[in-house]
Amino acid sequence: MMRASIVPVGNSRGLRIPKALLEACGIGDTVDLSVEEGRLIVHPVRGVREGWAEAARAMAERGDDRLLEPETPTAFDASEWEW
Repeated sequence: MMRASIVPVGNSRGLRIPKALLEACGIGDTVDLSVEEGRLIVHPVRGVREGWAEAARAMAERGDDRLLEPETPTAFDASEWEW
């Protein structure tokens, strides 16, 4: 546990978070804030598709990356698409 002070920042208040804590949580320049049961929760903001490549590789290794439904040809496939 670490104690920190709330400091004035313009019309708001700020919290200085030590670098070691930021690094341990993977927090960069932007966070999501929420309140749960009277506690302030700070979550690092992740990239939109962060981790997807690793997840796709893991699925392929497990053989779990097959189509869930069979391909369904359309009129476009038959008349306009060229291979």
